Amino acid sequence: METIERIDEWRESYQRWKRINEMRGDDLGGHYPWVENERAPFKPARRALPMLNLALITSAGAYIDGSEPFDTSIPGGDSSFREIPTLIEAEDLRWAARGYDPAAVEQDMNSQVPLARLFEFEGNGIIGQLNPVFWSFCGFIPSAARFADNALPQLVERVKRYSAQAALLIPASRVCHQSMGLAARALEAAGVTTIVLAVDKEAIERVRPPRAVYYTGEFGMVAGQPNFPEHQRRILDETLRLLEPWDQVDVRKLTVALQTTVEEARGER
Repeated sequence: METIERIDEWRESYQRWKRINEMRGDDLGGHYPWVENERAPFKPARRALPMLNLALITSAGAYIDGSEPFDTSIPGGDSSFREIPTLIEAEDLRWAARGYDPAAVEQDMNSQVPLARLFEFEGNGIIGQLNPVFWSFCGFIPSAARFADNALPQLVERVKRYSAQAALLIPASRVCHQSMGLAARALEAAGVTTIVLAVDKEAIERVRPPRAVYYTGEFGMVAGQPNFPEHQRRILDETLRLLEPWDQVDVRKLTVALQTTVEEARGER
């Protein structure tokens, strides 16, 4: 199944958009040709969650301090990715934030790259193990066809090489929802079970990944509010526990926001 359906038509639309639109910063304007898919590949989870090797894929633009940063000046987006050890410290990461405000992730990387929460889940047996590396994109990539053609085959090869059976994908911005949805489609077509954690229902439904959940959250802190670990745990726990019983292509709403509103009112943060 194609990562982008009718990709030649999309390329033509994108070229027309580029000719008549001048991007101003991160504003795509009202005529950007968002990818719209009708079908999606789907692979049921073949192992229970406590037995899965889970990969994390983020579009928050994380890279290791001192390594080559993402190039946020490329109009169509930098479609390269970084492979980063999961045992990295927050102070060793930098952020190429395009399309979202990095304030939350600079306070607490777990608001977009929830390594601490996932290691907790590994320790208490919710997941089998967290893959020893995670993959990072600067997911503001308007040139979706180039991303699908060039970056995603390489990502699939790396994820398969680590024998990850499932992947959690977390976008950071609106355009990132498209990028991570496309990545989920490519991985699922290659046999890796995926789930996308989203805060923009319209954006994620449009690109149609195999599985996606959403809640009323904010760009730049999609995995939970910074320095609020219980909020992050609730979001991730509900998301991951849906992975195993999920039996068809769908986008589902999380209930976590209802619970955390009560906690916030009580000052339980």
